Amino acid sequence: MNLPHDLKVSVSKLSSCFRNTSATYKYYWLLAIIEAAEGGKDEIPKKELFARMIANAWFTVNYFHVSFGMQDKLQQAIEKLKGLEAFDVDTSKQEIINRLLASTNKETIKELNHFDHNVPFKFLSPWLGAHNERLMYQLSQENYNYPPYSLYKDCILMQPDWVDYFKRNAGVLKDFCYWNLSLYLQSKNPNVPDLPNKLKRPDKRGSLLKHKKDFWDLVITELGSVDCIYTGKKLISGTYAVEHFVPFQYVAHDLMWNLVPADPNFNSIKSDKLPNLDSYFDNFFEVQKEAVKIVKQLNPKNKFLEDYLSIFPTLDFSKDKYRETIEPILMIASNNGFRYMEE
Repeated sequence: MNLPHDLKVSVSKLSSCFRNTSATYKYYWLLAIIEAAEGGKDEIPKKELFARMIANAWFTVNYFHVSFGMQDKLQQAIEKLKGLEAFDVDTSKQEIINRLLASTNKETIKELNHFDHNVPFKFLSPWLGAHNERLMYQLSQENYNYPPYSLYKDCILMQPDWVDYFKRNAGVLKDFCYWNLSLYLQSKNPNVPDLPNKLKRPDKRGSLLKHKKDFWDLVITELGSVDCIYTGKKLISGTYAVEHFVPFQYVAHDLMWNLVPADPNFNSIKSDKLPNLDSYFDNFFEVQKEAVKIVKQLNPKNKFLEDYLSIFPTLDFSKDKYRETIEPILMIASNNGFRYMEE
């Protein structure tokens, strides 16, 4: 990915900042700097940047359960801060930043300050070379090789041309960070699907209204009702929820082969839990098979039928094939920290 050229700053050195990366901190450090520079800041408190690092990685770790690697200090800090500050999984990015900046909890401050030992000066290696921390601070303050910022005890001081470059190219630079971050995390999570879409909290989850209206309402109207695969409750039009059999937090898609009508109360309780296949797969398969049969008859050009083609290219259902598709997905999700429902 090529970064925008500039005559006043060394874009080639910025392009090389993610070489030889063994942790996530560089990606989130640069993202934090870009965000602060967007607001026109030139003197940025380190504590603010550390808080932004936590906030930007929060949803990826806590909602999608993406692993940063066993030794990654950023993920470890997020897990500790979740308990120390009583954050919810859905706590907004800005609220996380504000609460971390205002916190007087000594353990919270300690977790944030941990990043000061390596992050700010090691990021400048492409400009300053690899030296001890004290020399790196000195070289940055002398503006050696014109790095993006100078290092001080409690803050960084952005160089004017770099602030201008970050402001003008913020969108491209963020994409540069997320692209390289996705490549790095994919190597740590080779079996996690759609990883690039798990790096940022979506502004709003996609609606399942069309899935309900254009697919499942057809099925339920034709049959009169269907039984919830979890509770056995009879579901009629207007009284059911459409839920992800394998949690959205893992698959990160709304494909119809993973969606099923469910008792709304149970859907809320199930949340991001994994279903036990021995308990629920047979009923799941039967309602899916019947649904596709009905929709093919009533509306053979229904676009949601295309969602099944990756599993059944001719839409001829096979129970074994369906289970062989879903079972390894559940196993990998479990290995990534998702828990099974309690019976």
